[in-house]
Amino acid sequence: MLALNYRTILSVAVPLMVSSFIQSIVLLTDASFISRYDTNAFDAVGNGGLLYVTLFITLAGLGDATQILIARRIGQRKKQTIGTILLHAYLVHIILAIGLYLLAAYVLPSLLDAIVAHKDIGTLQAQFVSIRSRALFFAMIALPLQAYFLAHGKTVVVLLAALITALSNIFLDYVLIFGEFGFPELGIRGAALASTLADGLGMLTLVVVFIWTKQLQLITERNKLTISKKSILELLRIGAPICFQGIMALGTWSVFFIWIEQLGKFELTVSQNIRAIYFLVFVPIWGFAGTTKTYISQYIGAKSFESLKLIQTRIQKLTLVFLFIFFHGAIFYPEALIRFINPNELYVLKSAEILRFISISIFIYGFSSVYFQTINGSGNTKITFLIELSCVVLYVSSAYLFIKVLKWDIYWIWSIEYVYFITMGGLSVLYLKFFDWKSKEL
Repeated sequence: MLALNYRTILSVAVPLMVSSFIQSIVLLTDASFISRYDTNAFDAVGNGGLLYVTLFITLAGLGDATQILIARRIGQRKKQTIGTILLHAYLVHIILAIGLYLLAAYVLPSLLDAIVAHKDIGTLQAQFVSIRSRALFFAMIALPLQAYFLAHGKTVVVLLAALITALSNIFLDYVLIFGEFGFPELGIRGAALASTLADGLGMLTLVVVFIWTKQLQLITERNKLTISKKSILELLRIGAPICFQGIMALGTWSVFFIWIEQLGKFELTVSQNIRAIYFLVFVPIWGFAGTTKTYISQYIGAKSFESLKLIQTRIQKLTLVFLFIFFHGAIFYPEALIRFINPNELYVLKSAEILRFISISIFIYGFSSVYFQTINGSGNTKITFLIELSCVVLYVSSAYLFIKVLKWDIYWIWSIEYVYFITMGGLSVLYLKFFDWKSKEL
């Protein structure tokens, strides 16, 4: 069982945050490289990247379910069942990854051609997604292993894999986009290929560490590995709602950016600048989200219900502190952040104004996300799905109203972030206050 002091919480969260920070720097660097190559390519990578992440998040939802189940068994002192959980996670991940790849390769290109207003951007998006989607096969191997290490609190391993992914991606981006060191100049295809190859190296790192530290040997000695329909259904019961949450959240954001693209190229580029900076926000939020799920699941498994409030309070305090560290630039020097992403002065002022405007909504998100992840960690993933569904319905309705009906300026359109984050936090608090969520059996 993980201890409740701040030092132990940070020992779990900081490697996850560093991992997220590395990934965020990669995304920021990607955006910075491609914006200096071609503005249309920059816009296409932004929208195409969102489509890929929507596919990826489906696999990641099952990874979250795997993490929750393994952490719960650790709290229940039933480590002999962990190997079976991991085996079933792989079976489901492999099948799903194949299906998602076929969707990306044969359905999305035609769909993009039909919905985009600017065909040049649509063509570039299709090129990016067709290459980037191959990384789903690396993800299907990496995510269950990542869940295994996170559930045990071994976040340094995940950090190592992220570091290798990040460094290799930055190098490959530079040489493949611009054609350096004898490599061909591939532009947007180079950006997609660089990220895909980097994901493969990160996956390979997790596999090597898993075998080298004898985790595989430990599992095979401790567990009698059998395929059970009941166990697969249990994984799907917990994981499916998380998958649909991710699909809805990222898919809705994709719809938002498609509508922005239909509004105009200027509005799209400004919004892509904001999207790129957003990944700084996700550093502490993702780090403490994984920490919250592990802590809540372990302590509920141990029936230590009196500790749950303390877990929430301490993680919320730490989330706000680290959010300020990572995101204070959005308040005090947004222009500098935007220029790092896209130095074109045409877009800097409007992008900086929006970034400062939505900054408070991010702190609302950080604080309330702990309540949302508490529900996930308790295993009540159907509830988080319903909360996400409610947020998405309100978000899409508001986006349609702001963009298509009222035709607001892009500055006011981004007020939609307050709608989403306040709704998510409010519904999470209401559920935790008025419903029995601690007795969920897994």
